[in-house]
Amino acid sequence: MPDRSPTALPARAAAALPLLAYGCLASSMALVGSYVALSKLLVGVFPVLLLAWLRFGIAAVAMAGWVRRAPGEPPLSRHDRRLLFLESFFGNFLFSVCMLYGVALTSALAAGVIMAAIPAAVALLSRWLLKERIAPRVRLGIACAVGGIALLSFAKAGDAAATAGGPGTLLGHALLLAAVFCEASYVVIGKRLTGSVSPRRISALVNLWGWALVTPFGLYLAWRFDFAAVGAAQWALLLFYALAASMVSVWLWMKGLREVPASSAGVFTVMLPLSAAAVGVIFLGERVGPAHLGALALALLGLVLATWPQRVRVADGRGP
Repeated sequence: MPDRSPTALPARAAAALPLLAYGCLASSMALVGSYVALSKLLVGVFPVLLLAWLRFGIAAVAMAGWVRRAPGEPPLSRHDRRLLFLESFFGNFLFSVCMLYGVALTSALAAGVIMAAIPAAVALLSRWLLKERIAPRVRLGIACAVGGIALLSFAKAGDAAATAGGPGTLLGHALLLAAVFCEASYVVIGKRLTGSVSPRRISALVNLWGWALVTPFGLYLAWRFDFAAVGAAQWALLLFYALAASMVSVWLWMKGLREVPASSAGVFTVMLPLSAAAVGVIFLGERVGPAHLGALALALLGLVLATWPQRVRVADGRGP
């Protein structure tokens, strides 16, 4: 007969795949990857800090109803307020500035290569700051994810090598690497926040901090910028960028992060460069070759290795 003891049900529930959480994490990073790729178009129209200010401002209006504390939610502690500031400073403000300037100085292909390091950076920071144990299978999954995205990016980088060697390339690569660790900090700090603050409120408060940090630069640049020269297509892309970057992707990530350890959640950041590559293929006419398919297989294998539930053995009280 099947085991119906009280200890068996919680064990089976703990071993079940949190599919909804995984879907939220994957969707969040897919959105981030899409706007990373499309931001190359926006930085050609708006100055970087003005673009960041407009993004945060649009999202602040859209998320105005998310700022208030939900019924039954405890008030923010001093520790929570500090974490919210750090989450916004590293994951919103610095990530946006480093990523946008890095893409502007190099290329979307270079961004894809360097962003492949995000899962490894998340694993390192989760081990260092959260003291999470990284299982060998998760380590192998991280290696597959990094290898897959690196293969995908380097497969396309050959054609761009001649155009990516300008004087600002080294600085651009350094900024993209800084963006990698900003994103990893965002994952780790967010894991701590989700224990006491709702995902919607985290999204709204983190965005408001980002807006406050960039407002002095944004106001200065807005005073000198010719907004009439911006076309309808650029405004529509800016609207998508603002809502996807500050509202939808953050909410999805925080919702998924409540159910998944930070080191395992970090593997889902492989969706960022994968989706950026997909945008290039679908919208920019890039060709898909065997190397791209191999990279996708490696990335998916990494996800399976990192997220497949471990078998749980439960004592039945009858002894050995």
